[in-house]
Amino acid sequence: MMKHKKTAYLILMLKGMAMGAADVIPGVSGGTIAFITGIYEELIESIKSVNLKTLKLLLSGRFSAFWKSVNGPFLLSVLLGIAISIFSLAKGLKFLLENFPIHVWSFFFGLIIASTIFVAKKINKWDIKIYVAGAAGIAAAYFITILTPAEANTTWWFIFISGSIAICAMILPGISGSFILVLLGMYKFILEAVSNLDTGILLIFISGAAIGIVVFSNLLSWLLKRWHNITIAVLAGFMIGSLNKVWPWKEVTSTFIDSHGEVKPLSEKNILPRVFEQITGEDSMLTGALLLAITGFIVIFVIEGLTKYQNKKSDE
Repeated sequence: MMKHKKTAYLILMLKGMAMGAADVIPGVSGGTIAFITGIYEELIESIKSVNLKTLKLLLSGRFSAFWKSVNGPFLLSVLLGIAISIFSLAKGLKFLLENFPIHVWSFFFGLIIASTIFVAKKINKWDIKIYVAGAAGIAAAYFITILTPAEANTTWWFIFISGSIAICAMILPGISGSFILVLLGMYKFILEAVSNLDTGILLIFISGAAIGIVVFSNLLSWLLKRWHNITIAVLAGFMIGSLNKVWPWKEVTSTFIDSHGEVKPLSEKNILPRVFEQITGEDSMLTGALLLAITGFIVIFVIEGLTKYQNKKSDE
């Protein structure tokens, strides 16, 4: 595990906050932010270290040894940042998605394109296997984005399973845990639980997430060590495939009435801005959308530059 200077833990918390903000948006992954900010592999290894051996240290009262074994200061800083961001931004992001969807999706469309370029740069040798892996990642993510969302199932066991599945996606660059919740029909239900601080629902969801992330981090760590380039290619493919979901201009092709009597989109298709205006009669906001997409694109490289600068300062 890496050792960080005390001043670096504030930076880690800020990176966690960026991850949390991304995880709230369906179609954007906190794992992407972790990758860009240079903490991805340490995060996976730190989560992986929470196992039976380290839990025995905790249960036997050897708290200091447990804390050191799981890279506690690093995990605490990142997870605290994620929690702060999710609980502080949930209501604001819900408002933006409901009132300015084109602007929000345009920003994240640009962000994901830049993120894909950044992630692909981590591949140090390109061959036919890499291209096939990337294509498989694109196909898998695209297929996920065209699945029909389910109706919410609010039983405790399904909330638990939803947490287990969503957290795995949240640490994968390109696969959004929030979007998985959309497909499961649980996104609005969980977002409202966060906004209302419904502790019963949140404890069940977090319990599922805790088990899911420990199991999945072990698998992901093994894949990165054994087939690094192929794994990265699949992750980059996931990000490209997810762009289908993030495209800002959509036409609702069918709807359904949920358990609360509200009309919800059942299926959508991507359309061009001018067609969007003709069909909906609404302004496509093309200029603002393009500016926000460019901003999202630039933000990734600004974060990358700041991360390189911070790492350089830490090494001095």
